[in-house]
Amino acid sequence: MTNSKAKGARGEREWRDFLREHGFSDARRGRQYKGTPDSPDVECRSLIQFHFEVKRVEALHLGNAVKKAREDAGARVPVVAHKKNRKPWLVTMLAEDWIELVKGREVTDGGQAAEGPEQPPERRSRLRGVRPRSSS
Repeated sequence: MTNSKAKGARGEREWRDFLREHGFSDARRGRQYKGTPDSPDVECRSLIQFHFEVKRVEALHLGNAVKKAREDAGARVPVVAHKKNRKPWLVTMLAEDWIELVKGREVTDGGQAAEGPEQPPERRSRLRGVRPRSSS
């Protein structure tokens, strides 16, 4: 039987590596203090708005994972990155956070990102500063 801590650590390293492969070279495993905003499973200064809860399991109770991410996230956006064997990584986040993320930009027919409408100060969120990455 696989040691669950070792499998969890392996999943965290895989998610870190996935982020690095996609241009986030500062991604690293977080400090393992258990359950505080200062201890996400994986941290990345260039994605500081997000609190990553990483799950590398075949049978995930997504509700529990999201609940834990929300409890631990503090002021950050809770994100659950999860993966099954031989399957791609998936990311789950609250719909409200996703809406704020995508409303921050418009995508033209050519796939080029453009700035979206300015939001009133009370609607500005934890996602401030998140912008699409250029593909150059």
